[in-house]
Amino acid sequence: MKRILFIAFFLCANFWSIAAKISGQITDEKGNPLPYSSIFIKGTTIGTTANIDGKYMLQLSPGTYTVICQHVGYGKKEKQVILNEESQILNFQLSVQELMLSEIVLVKGEDPANEIIRQAIQNRKFYNEQVDSFTVDVYIKGLLRSGEMPKKVLGQKIDRSDFARDGLDTTGKGILFLSESMTKVSVASQNKIKYEVIASRQSGGGIGLSFPFFINFYENNVNIFNNVLNQRGFISPIADGAFNYYRYKFIGNFFEEGKMINRIQVFPKRKNEPLFSGFIEIMEDDWRIFSLDFQTTNQYALELLDSFRISQIHIPVLKDIWRVKDQVVTVVAKKMGFDINGNFINIYSNYNLAPSFNSKKFDKIFLKYDSAYNKKDSVYWNEIRPIPLEKNESQNFVFRDSISKFERDSLSSQRHIDSLKANQKSMTIKGIFWKGDDHKFYSAKRTVTYFIEPLLKGLEYNTVEGGVINLDQRVTINNKKSFYNYEINWGNRFGTSNHHYNSILDFTFQKRGMNFRNRYLKFSAGKRVSQFNPENPVGVNSNTRKTLVERENYLKIYENWMGKVEYNNVFENGLRWNMQATFEDRIALANSTDYSIIKSSVQFTPNHPYELSAIPFTNHQAFLLQFTFNYQPGQRFIQYPRTKIPIGSKMPKLELIYTKGVNKIFGSDVNFDKWKLSVTDEMNFKLGGEFRYKISIGGFLNSKQVPIPDMQHINGGQSKIIRKYLNSFWLAPYYRYSNIENFFAISHVEHHFNGLLTNKIPLVNKLKLNLVLGSNIFYGSKNNYYTDAFVGFENIFKVLRIDFVTAWQSNFPNSNGIKLGFGGLLGKNLSTSRRSARLSF
Repeated sequence: MKRILFIAFFLCANFWSIAAKISGQITDEKGNPLPYSSIFIKGTTIGTTANIDGKYMLQLSPGTYTVICQHVGYGKKEKQVILNEESQILNFQLSVQELMLSEIVLVKGEDPANEIIRQAIQNRKFYNEQVDSFTVDVYIKGLLRSGEMPKKVLGQKIDRSDFARDGLDTTGKGILFLSESMTKVSVASQNKIKYEVIASRQSGGGIGLSFPFFINFYENNVNIFNNVLNQRGFISPIADGAFNYYRYKFIGNFFEEGKMINRIQVFPKRKNEPLFSGFIEIMEDDWRIFSLDFQTTNQYALELLDSFRISQIHIPVLKDIWRVKDQVVTVVAKKMGFDINGNFINIYSNYNLAPSFNSKKFDKIFLKYDSAYNKKDSVYWNEIRPIPLEKNESQNFVFRDSISKFERDSLSSQRHIDSLKANQKSMTIKGIFWKGDDHKFYSAKRTVTYFIEPLLKGLEYNTVEGGVINLDQRVTINNKKSFYNYEINWGNRFGTSNHHYNSILDFTFQKRGMNFRNRYLKFSAGKRVSQFNPENPVGVNSNTRKTLVERENYLKIYENWMGKVEYNNVFENGLRWNMQATFEDRIALANSTDYSIIKSSVQFTPNHPYELSAIPFTNHQAFLLQFTFNYQPGQRFIQYPRTKIPIGSKMPKLELIYTKGVNKIFGSDVNFDKWKLSVTDEMNFKLGGEFRYKISIGGFLNSKQVPIPDMQHINGGQSKIIRKYLNSFWLAPYYRYSNIENFFAISHVEHHFNGLLTNKIPLVNKLKLNLVLGSNIFYGSKNNYYTDAFVGFENIFKVLRIDFVTAWQSNFPNSNGIKLGFGGLLGKNLSTSRRSARLSF
C-alpha cells in the first residue's frame, strides 16, 4: 500500500513539475491594454481571460498548441507555441476588426441588419434548446470598488473607524468586496440545475460570490441577477418580438475560419423600457451569436444601478454547438453620495455535453459547498485561477486575510475577550430614548446581550389607557459549547389614565446551529393588553394620531392574565408546524379619558367594538389549543458543511390553522372549533408583471360558546395607512364582518405591472412609477359580504405606494378612499406593522 501511495505521489508531483506556463499581455495597435480579452486553446474550451491590464496566464502540459486571442470588436489572432518545462511569454497585439460592406440586396430600402436579425430570431429557440444537459466548471471573480463615500447618509454620520481595517483610505476609497470561486454546474432537462462549490474565498473572510449567473440572450426575457435590477427582466435583441423594441444597423462583416460574421449595432426604440444598446455579432448561415457587447442605463428601466454592461464571447464546444466561453459584467452606481463600480467575471471551461447523472444528482440541495471549500491555500488558487489578479487585488487578499486570521485566532483568547469588554461603547441616553441600545457581556463560554427598545418610540395614546409607556427589553444568551441558545423578552406597559400596569415575560429555548429548522420551545406568562382581533389590524401609531387629532378611537382592547406554551418546528420537506396551548383570564376594559388635542363635540366610541354592540363582552376564561401547518412543496436548500439554509420554492404556500376552544378545563368558558385553509403565491410573468394572491376558506365546525376575541375576524382598513397587503379589506370597519359562519371565503389578488403600460406615459415613466390593480373579497353569506377594488401606483421614491379604492358592502352604501403604504422595488420588503406587536407580546 505504501508503495502504491508513493508511486501515486511521484506521478502527481512529476505532473505538476512539468506543467508549463504561458503568460503575456493583450494590447491594441497603440499599445493600450485590452481588458478581459479571451484566450483559449484551439479545438478545446481550455482558456482564460485577461485582467483589467490585459495580462493573462495559462498553465498547460508540455506540447504544441495553437493559442487563440480575441476581443469583441477586434480581429482574432492565432499563434502556435511549443511548450516545454520553461515558462514562455506570448503577447498579442490586436487590431480593430476590419469590416467589409458586402453586396447585400436591400429590401425596400431597409437596413440589411433587419434580415440578419430575423434569421437569428427564427433560430433563437433552436439554439436555446439545442443542449438540454451539460456540466461546466465556472471560475467566478467579483469585485466592487468605492470611488467616493459621503460623510453622512440621511443625516447619519458614517463611522470611519473601521476603514483602515477594511483596506480603505480615509476618504473611503478602495476595494469594498473581492471574492473568487470555482463552481461546478450541472444542468439537466426539465430545468434541473445544481451548483457544487469546489472552492471559494472572500477577501477578509466569508463565503464569497459562488453562484454563477447565466445570462442567456437566446431567451426572450433576459434574467439578470435574478431580476433584481428589473422585476420584468430585459428584452433580448433577438427576442421573438424584438422589432417592436429595437432598431438595427448593419456595420459590416468579416471572416473567421471561413465563416462570415455580421456585426450589427442595436438601438432601443424608446426609453423607460428594459432594453439594451450595443453590438451583437451573428454568424452568417448558422445565425448564432458569435459575440456581444451590450449595455443599459437607468434611462432604460435599470433599477439600483446607473449603468450595466455585459460582454460575452461564444466558442465551439463541438462542431455545431457553441457555448459561452467568458462573460464580463461591469456595474456602476452613484447613489446618495456613494460612487461604486465593479465587475463580475465568469469563465467557463470543461464543458461536458453528454453527462451521465445518477438518480440522486438533482435532489433538494440546490447549491452545495464542499467540506473544504474555504480551506484552499494560495498555491491552489495560483494553479487553478484562469485570470491573473491585479496588483491591488493581491494586496487586498493578503492584507485583509491576515487581519481576519488574527481576529479568528484570538476569538477564544482571554485577551480578545478583555479587548471586547474594554472597547465596548457605553449605553447612552440618546440610544435608550431614541434608537434603542444594547450592552454585551463576554466570557469564554457565552455572550450575553441586553437590549432595550427606544422609550420615546414606545409612547402611545388611546382612550382606554390614556398615555402609554412601553418598556420592552430583551436578553439573548448565545452559548459557544452547549446545545441551546436562550432568549428572554420582558414587556412592560403602563397606562397613565387608567393606571394599569401590565407585564409579560417569555422564555425561548432554541437549538444552536440549526437556524433553518427554526425549532424552538417558548413559555410565556404575565398580564397583557390585546386587541379583540389577535391579528392586530389597528396600528398603534395611526391610532394615536387619529385619537389625538381626529377624535377617532379605532383601537379596541381587553386585558388578560395569560400563560402559553408554544412549540415550533420546520422540516426539510418544506413542512412547518406550530402548536400552542394558551390560557387567558380575560378582563373587560372601558374608556378612561376623552382627551384630544382638537376640541370637538364628536364623542369617542366605547371600547367595545361598536359593530358588535349586540354581543356582550364580560370577564371570562378561555383555554385554547391551536395547531398551524405550513407547507410549500419543492423546498430547496443551500448546503454548507455544517448547516443548511432554505431558499424557498416556486410552488404556492399552503397554511392550515385549526383552533379548539376547550370548555371547562381551568374554568374555561369557551367551546368552539374553527379552521382556516389559505393558499398564497407570487407568479412572475416577467414583461407581463407579477401576480400575487391569497385565497382562504374556513369556518366554524362548532360555535356553541364563541366570545368576541375568538370570532373569525377580517382585517379592516379604516386607517389611511395599509399595513398588511394581501391580508386586509381596505375600507371595511374593523369588526363589522367578524363572524361565526359555518363557511366563509376570502380572496386577495394584486397584479403589479412593474412598468408595463406606465412606461409609455410621459413623466410617469421618468419617475418609474408602476401600476397596481387588485381586489379584496369576503363572502360569509348573502347578507354578509364585502368587496373592494383598487388601482394604484407604487415605486414612488422606490419605497412608497398610493392606491385609489372603491368598496361594495352588504347593507351599506358604497364608499371610496385613498390609501398609502410601502411598495415598489425596495418598499415591498418594508413593513409598517412592527409597533402593533407590542399589544400581542
